[in-house]
Amino acid sequence: MVKALILIADGTEEMEFTIAYDTLVRAGIECTSAFVPRGLSPYGSSDTSPPLAVCSRQVKILPDVTLDPLAAGPEKYDALVIPGGMGGAVTMAGSTEVQNLVRSYYSHPEKRIIGMICAGSKVAITAKLPGQPITSHPSVKSEFPDYFDYKEQNVVVSDAVPGKATLVTSRGPGTAFPFVFTLIELLCGKEKRDEVVGPMMFPSGTVTGYPF
Repeated sequence: MVKALILIADGTEEMEFTIAYDTLVRAGIECTSAFVPRGLSPYGSSDTSPPLAVCSRQVKILPDVTLDPLAAGPEKYDALVIPGGMGGAVTMAGSTEVQNLVRSYYSHPEKRIIGMICAGSKVAITAKLPGQPITSHPSVKSEFPDYFDYKEQNVVVSDAVPGKATLVTSRGPGTAFPFVFTLIELLCGKEKRDEVVGPMMFPSGTVTGYPF
C-alpha cells in the first residue's frame, strides 16, 4: 500500500492539511499525520499525546502521532507532505528534524515524492534543497534565493535533479485540490486520480490536476 506522512503544527492552514489528508485517503493511500512541536506549545492540549494542533483559523486537529524522525523516514513512507499556514510553516522550516527529514526523502534511492504548499514551501529553503522550479504563497515569494526558479503557477512539479525526489509545490488553500490530485497522479496514476475526482462533483471546468 502507498503511504504518506503529512506534517502538522500549531498554525498550520487547516484546509491545506485536511484536503490533503482526506483526498489521499480517498485514493487508497494510507496517511499518517505527525505533529511538529515548537518547544512547549502555548496552544495544544496538555491532556493528549500528541497534543491537539490549533490551526491557523483555530480549528483543533488531533494528529495521529508526534513526529519521531526514526519512524518517519522514506523507508516507511512514499510521500512527505508539508502544508502551509504561516505559523506552522515557520515551525517546520525552523525544525532541524523536519529539515533532515526532507533531505532524507529527497535523497532516498527509491524515488520519493515531497509535497509542499503555500508557506510550507519555505522548508525547501531551510532544508537546503538544490535550485529548481518552485512556487509558494505570494507572501513568501521574496524569501526564495535566486537559485530557485520561482514560478507563478498553481502547481509546480520538479524533477530537476536526476536521481532525487520529485518536488511538488503549490500556492495556497485555493490550489489545495489540484495540489493533492497531482500527488495522487504521481503516486497512483492518472486513472486513480480520475476515479477520485469523479464522485467529488467538481463544477464543470474546474482544474483538478497537472498539467494545466
